[in-house]
Amino acid sequence: MAETLHRLRSWLGAALVALMLPVLGASVAAAQPHGDVGPMIVGGSRASTTQYPWVVYLATSSGFQYCGGTLVAANKVVTAAHCTVGDSPSAVRVVAGRDDKNSSAGVVAKVTKIWIHPSYRDAAQGSDVSVLTLDRTLTQATLPLATPADSALYAAGTSSTILGWGTTSSGGSASRYLLKATVPLTSDATCSAAYSREYIPSAMVCAGYPQGGTDTCQGDSGGPLVAGGKLIGITSWGEGCASAGYPGVYTRVATYASLVQQQL
Repeated sequence: MAETLHRLRSWLGAALVALMLPVLGASVAAAQPHGDVGPMIVGGSRASTTQYPWVVYLATSSGFQYCGGTLVAANKVVTAAHCTVGDSPSAVRVVAGRDDKNSSAGVVAKVTKIWIHPSYRDAAQGSDVSVLTLDRTLTQATLPLATPADSALYAAGTSSTILGWGTTSSGGSASRYLLKATVPLTSDATCSAAYSREYIPSAMVCAGYPQGGTDTCQGDSGGPLVAGGKLIGITSWGEGCASAGYPGVYTRVATYASLVQQQL
């Protein structure tokens, strides 16, 4: 289905993907371009890890960025399950404190453990959440998880921030720099109207403008949706990027907070 490919990981390059990984949202570089040398979040502007120290990106051992993530504890990163399924920890790197992917700023941590929600099958079925354990303790500030007590943060119209290094148009080039944008959350009814039964309110939340124009895109997968100073969503899937009538779909963090917390 086209819509399940909206936010999926960046291509590593046709040859490497063909040789190493499953194509649909699994392993170190699968499904559609969300990631490397060009633009990024659709309708976004430059951002800095100085202001958003908890936003990180996932890369291959050779340095290719393919997904995003959020530092939620000194050695723990929350990302999307479709960014990590099929991967071995040794194949994944987490880069923190680096705005420009072409620079050597910040720190590159190795991954020692990958936890994937046991109910995960694919992004459109929910449970699209994964926790990475790092080989070191990072000094960057962390971002708290939204919990069921934060239901007000999920109200339609809530202003939220999206961040990533992905493409700035569907199937386009990925961004060299960290980008950000602001999008309102939609109601469950609005998202259900767009995606019908593929939208699961208990597992997902949508964000975007009715007219489109601002959105996450390929390579932004696993990155944060932030409101009220908390991680409320994980970039997951959608139809195209920034298309009118099709908001981005994010994993509803509050639903999985308790299980994720157990991994921290």
